[in-house]
Amino acid sequence: MGRKEKIRVKDKRQRLLKWEFALVGFLIIELFLFGQLSPSFLNLNNLLYSMNDFVYIALAAIPVTFVIITGGIDVSIGAVMGLSSIVLGVLWMNGVNVWIALLITLLVAAVAGCLNGILVAWTNVQPLVVTLGGMFVFSGIALVLSGGSSVSGYEGISGFPNEFVGLANGQLVGVPNPIWILGLSILLFGFLLHFTRYGRNVFLVGINAKAARYSGINTRLIIMSTYMLAGFGGGLSGVILTSYFSSARSDLGSEAVLPIITAVVLGGTSIFGGKGSIMGTAIASIVIGMTQYGLQMVNMTSQQTNIVVGSMLIIAVLLRNTHWKKMSKSLSIMKK
Repeated sequence: MGRKEKIRVKDKRQRLLKWEFALVGFLIIELFLFGQLSPSFLNLNNLLYSMNDFVYIALAAIPVTFVIITGGIDVSIGAVMGLSSIVLGVLWMNGVNVWIALLITLLVAAVAGCLNGILVAWTNVQPLVVTLGGMFVFSGIALVLSGGSSVSGYEGISGFPNEFVGLANGQLVGVPNPIWILGLSILLFGFLLHFTRYGRNVFLVGINAKAARYSGINTRLIIMSTYMLAGFGGGLSGVILTSYFSSARSDLGSEAVLPIITAVVLGGTSIFGGKGSIMGTAIASIVIGMTQYGLQMVNMTSQQTNIVVGSMLIIAVLLRNTHWKKMSKSLSIMKK
């Protein structure tokens, strides 16, 4: 890597860090404002256990970061979550040990993502079209499975063992289990993206796929693998939701696509590819989750909170596509 390229990479990292610090600042302001509107909002136990309501967004958004860094997108992630939930329920209902069923479910989710990735990598069809088709296919399969089990998609399959229910509802040293799972996910995927050759290849494919191909990188394999990771994340998220509600339903995750994509983009990942970070996505997921929780505390409906989350996505895209450095300089000049 030449001196100029090293300077560019360093500059990009510094900009991402500034954006992440800005998100942390926004989160602090958000906590303060919601705390003023509703004093019970800042109760530590309330904050910790409220995270159980949106950890699933972060668990799915973190691997989707890989997809968007390559310049792709995955709108089938919500359908994969629902499919994973109902596969887990059907397997367990038919006598499979719940932990073996969990492993099979994660494998099914990864295969679903792999199918998306194969179509994106080996055809000229746009990722949005492929994953939109995947969304309908996976949702349809989930509905067929739930129907074949004589279970309504909204009633679900219940009666899971207490050990499995405790996966999302239990705690370790006073901290809810989903937060530990989220921390482990951040470490594993963060290491994979930022400290391995595979991660560097993901960035290179996003920056310039042709140049990456000419330099000897198997770009198709890299692209396919990112969708497989996204599928795995969707499966893990679906498992956590199933444990949290103690019910396997085909509609779980049906409204998760907007918050997931928003978390990735708000976290600093460029929709054009080549830029992004796992920590940024994780922080943005918490920002979105706290926004939803805070708005619910002040009696806003889920439809109204969707308007806020959608607005955050638009603002994030606008900010990331403007010269952040120039804008901050302009603001400082205006203050003077």
